[in-house]
Amino acid sequence: MEDFEYGGENYENYTYEYTTEGPAKLISQSSCLNEVSCMSSLVTVVIIFLLGVSGNGIVIWIAGLKMRKSVNIVWYLSLAISDFMFCVSLPMTVAHIATKEWVFGLFMCKFTSFIMFVNMFSSIFLLVIISVDRCVSVVLPVWAQNHRTVRKASLVVIFAWIVSIVLSWPSAVFRETRRMWEKVECFTNYNKYNSTSIHGTVVITRFVCGFAIPFVIISLCYSIIICKLKSNHMSQKSSKPFKVMSALIVTFFICWLPYHVFMLLELKFSHYHLETLRAGLTWGSILAFANSFLNPVLYVFMGNDFKQKFRYTMLSKIENAIGEDGRTTSRYFSRSSSVEGRASTHI
Repeated sequence: MEDFEYGGENYENYTYEYTTEGPAKLISQSSCLNEVSCMSSLVTVVIIFLLGVSGNGIVIWIAGLKMRKSVNIVWYLSLAISDFMFCVSLPMTVAHIATKEWVFGLFMCKFTSFIMFVNMFSSIFLLVIISVDRCVSVVLPVWAQNHRTVRKASLVVIFAWIVSIVLSWPSAVFRETRRMWEKVECFTNYNKYNSTSIHGTVVITRFVCGFAIPFVIISLCYSIIICKLKSNHMSQKSSKPFKVMSALIVTFFICWLPYHVFMLLELKFSHYHLETLRAGLTWGSILAFANSFLNPVLYVFMGNDFKQKFRYTMLSKIENAIGEDGRTTSRYFSRSSSVEGRASTHI
């Protein structure tokens, strides 16, 4: 999700995601296999893809098909769908990193960028919703019990998705493909409407709406929850809630802060510190990617209800498989015995 501005008369305010900003003549066109940093990022994205698709796929399977619908299930299922959609698009990113060329056409150039930012905003908004919901449930348990319904939760999720789509629209509008240096590139052209302020507006909007405000709300919610639990002397019974809450805040901070920091630095130092910006934007984006497979671990797999359902579901699948094998074997021997019996009567 990095922006890369191309220098030169015709590309002064062009940006290109998944690389970094700087003069075009400094961009290496060598094979990714010959670069340690490129190979490291490639392998990391592949791992994120495998873990993200499998982890979120399991969440969608169990939360969507195996568990009774509840408000929490609506949150978890929506979060998993958002992360799963993003992870499914990662193979194109892998191909892009490996070949240093975009081979999937203009539509997919726009669509993949759009999906990535929809995932960014929807995931973060859902984390905020979950945090606020948990805070309200702890502070106002009676009110929450009377007003928390699956229908209302679904409406909140739909609203979050609509806002995410609106905020992500610029990533599709400004994306273009063009042949450069004998290769087709997929990049963002912020100079498309002859406005030098669009780039800064987009980056700052993403930072404010996609990190600053959500982080403040999440931190505030869990601070209130911790204070409430301590005042009720619940922390002595179990330290796990505090560990989980701390993990949620720290993970959110680690995954998203580097990306937004380097995006802000890129606005001012786009023609300086090229290698630093390049490395920072690359690994900042990868950390943001990682949040898509960490979400199901932190928000779902650490919950006792989900873990019990997961173990029960997997156990029942194994039992059914074994049972079917046993029944098939029994039927086979029964048929064999019957055939032998009939054969003996004809002798």
